[in-house]
Amino acid sequence: HLAELCVKRGYKVYAFDRYNPEYNLNCLKNSKYKKDINFIFGDIRDYDSVFKASKGKDIILHLAALVGIPYSYYSPLAYLKTNVEGTYNILEASKNLNTDQIIVTSTSETYGSAQKVPIKENHRLIGQSPYSASKISADQIAISYWRSFKLPVKIIRPFNTFGPRQSNRAVIPTIINQALKNKNISLGNVKTTRDYTYVTDICEAYLEIIKSKKIFGEPINVGSNNEFKIENIAKKIVKKINPNLKIKIDKK
Repeated sequence: HLAELCVKRGYKVYAFDRYNPEYNLNCLKNSKYKKDINFIFGDIRDYDSVFKASKGKDIILHLAALVGIPYSYYSPLAYLKTNVEGTYNILEASKNLNTDQIIVTSTSETYGSAQKVPIKENHRLIGQSPYSASKISADQIAISYWRSFKLPVKIIRPFNTFGPRQSNRAVIPTIINQALKNKNISLGNVKTTRDYTYVTDICEAYLEIIKSKKIFGEPINVGSNNEFKIENIAKKIVKKINPNLKIKIDKK
């Protein structure tokens, strides 16, 4: 979505994607903007490929990461290598190449369980999972590069992005797919609330942050500033797809 929006806004776009033998373009393989995007294959964990891909680029939007909390319990080192070392590679390459601007993508997971609502940027950070700990570390390294080297880095902290092409690891597509395929919807804790933000709104936020001359070296929250209960989201989806469906709650 972000690559497509940048093309529409007149940017010359280079997409750095993880190398694979089939040169699979993932979400962009069927995009109508595919011919307008220059693809570079490498690995965020490999400094050489990051450096080469960064040459001659004015702005770097860093979204490469291992995401999702559950797998981080099984393979925490993979998250450190991708999220922490990968971010270091971006920052170091940008420093050596005098890149004009770098935006590092953080996550609302860095705040852990909310102590105050709404969550502001000065809310305390806590690594409740190896994933969130890796993202906190990446953010702090980015801030250190601003403070130590005046690297023009900004940090965007999105809240629960949702929208087209999202994988089933997220709750909204999971509910939609269950509603389309099953007679009942089975869910866990439906009382939790989240601030869900539509994907194109997040993309617009990236471009607004690029324009700002005041927010270097600090995180910026991006969300809707509204709480949505999973139970209510499920009811809205069921009403749209099949009002006869029943929602079953796993109370374990």
